[in-house]
Amino acid sequence: MLKEREERHLVYDYLRPKKKFPNVWCAGCGIGIVMGAIIRAVDGLGLAKDDVAMISGIGCSGRMPVYLDFNTMHTTHGRALAFATGLKMVRPDMKVLVVMGDGDALAIGGNHFIHAARRNIGVTAIVINNSTYGMTGGQYSPTTPIGALATTALYGNVEQPFPIGELAAAAGAAYVARSTVYHVTELERYIADGIQKKGFALIEAVSYCHTTFGRLNKLGGAVDMMRALKDNSITLAAAEKLEPNERAGRIVRGVLVNRDIPEYTDLYRQVIERAQSAQTATEAEGAKSRTPRSL
Repeated sequence: MLKEREERHLVYDYLRPKKKFPNVWCAGCGIGIVMGAIIRAVDGLGLAKDDVAMISGIGCSGRMPVYLDFNTMHTTHGRALAFATGLKMVRPDMKVLVVMGDGDALAIGGNHFIHAARRNIGVTAIVINNSTYGMTGGQYSPTTPIGALATTALYGNVEQPFPIGELAAAAGAAYVARSTVYHVTELERYIADGIQKKGFALIEAVSYCHTTFGRLNKLGGAVDMMRALKDNSITLAAAEKLEPNERAGRIVRGVLVNRDIPEYTDLYRQVIERAQSAQTATEAEGAKSRTPRSL
């Protein structure tokens, strides 16, 4: 399969060649790794590009649809899931991917995130979590760790970070998984599984921002922060054997939720069918009442 991929040149198959390259992301950024994982997941599933839509909001990750040759929308801050919901309602046959950053998805977009999971609408949400607002200058985000520095928290962040995967699971998502940009093969597999899942699928891709967050917190460059993802992460199976205090601060990778529950557009279609049946019955009854009785 690898040989087939090399011969077909996936980069040229899936990227828009007339867009300006190199891309907008800083050298060493993990967002490009996530984009590569998405390309390989889509290609491995054998999906036609016209059957795939990618929606994004604002932020570093928001630029991804600019480069990929799918049906794409680059929308407003925090509203990617709202646009994706509208598209999925009109075209439930499409594979709708939503790429967001942690600030985009969980701050201004937090309510959309919760309710998309609650509705269990069939979109695949990929949240690239780098614990900061990278594009706009390094402000703290809903996932910035307590005590970490940011341009808006010069003496340390004091807000509890959102656990993205656990939040999606509690809200009602059908599929929830977490990996990192270091564990790229694992991440690709989770994205592919999420795309195939009937219902709301959340894949948290833990990444880093060495340009702002790393610099402020003296975490080194991209290679150092990538190595930290490797050293500071454990599988879900390993985490379950540890005490809560031993798991604190560790990135727990794995499939947190995988359940079969009714998908929103399927339920909505049933409502339409019931409404149409009721309307037909009402019209038939009305026509019957208007028919003259024979003497």
